[in-house]
Amino acid sequence: MKAFQNVTSSPIIFLLTGVPGLEAFHTWISVPFCLLYAAALSGNSLILLAIVTQPSLHEPMYYFLSMLSTTDLGLSMSTLVTMLGIFWFNAREISFNACASQMFFIKLFTVMESSVLLAMAFDRFVAISNPLRYATILTDSRIAEIGVAVAVRGTLMITPMVALLQRLSFCSSHVLRHSYCFHPDVMKLSCTDTRINSAVGLTAMISTVGLDSVLILFSYVLIIRTVLSIASPEERKKAFSTCVSHIGAVAVFYIPLISLSFVHRFGKRAPPYVHTMIANTYLLIPPVMNPIIYSVKTKQIRRAMIKILQSKKNVKSKNSRA
Repeated sequence: MKAFQNVTSSPIIFLLTGVPGLEAFHTWISVPFCLLYAAALSGNSLILLAIVTQPSLHEPMYYFLSMLSTTDLGLSMSTLVTMLGIFWFNAREISFNACASQMFFIKLFTVMESSVLLAMAFDRFVAISNPLRYATILTDSRIAEIGVAVAVRGTLMITPMVALLQRLSFCSSHVLRHSYCFHPDVMKLSCTDTRINSAVGLTAMISTVGLDSVLILFSYVLIIRTVLSIASPEERKKAFSTCVSHIGAVAVFYIPLISLSFVHRFGKRAPPYVHTMIANTYLLIPPVMNPIIYSVKTKQIRRAMIKILQSKKNVKSKNSRA
């Protein structure tokens, strides 16, 4: 990505913030975050490995799940270095270029995750409303096209928002309020008019995450109407049960996002550490919870993951005997 140069003469260095007021406990605070990162990285990697290596999972639903796991891995790794760097080494400094790059990838993977959840909602609608044509509608080539569209859409929507940071000047404080570069935080530090940046950023998020949420809701209205038209109660239950995992994934993505927005908007009297903790965890909840949701609620994924773990255990036992 092209490096961003600030209009000021000297290079801009921002200072990231850990947990305000609890700096003495950063080492201890890092323990749950390390566990969350380990769970996110291992869980999503295991799901990807299961889908790639198990032929029984080479179906549209699981291809979309692999896209979701990929975006979750990207989202986790986008904040891992700065967050743990602060907790472990008090490494607070980050250059303007590095900050802009981190913002780009955080926003990119957030938008991509929203897009993948919308694609998964479409997948569930086709599977329930038109099961006989499911395989012909969602072919491998069409799924690949959707994957490319998800990445291109995110890149096109986020690039202008991050590129416009180039026009800003920073005159006084360079202290950010989070342990990663958060777009609104950077704009608040600017002594330049940020109305254009705010308008572009708001437009980008409304036309992606906001629009996706409306379309996902509309998809489930259609799904519920289709399910209710099924005569057999047993078939209705079976049809709707295929959506439980996706509903859980939508919930763990949108609820923390909405909660963070409400806290920033209405929680101005809350202690600073409340804002920081919510902001730090909202990016980790989907990557941690999605593998758990799909391994618990989807029998095929659970069996594939157990099979992989058992095969690795068998290989280790054979090597130890040799």
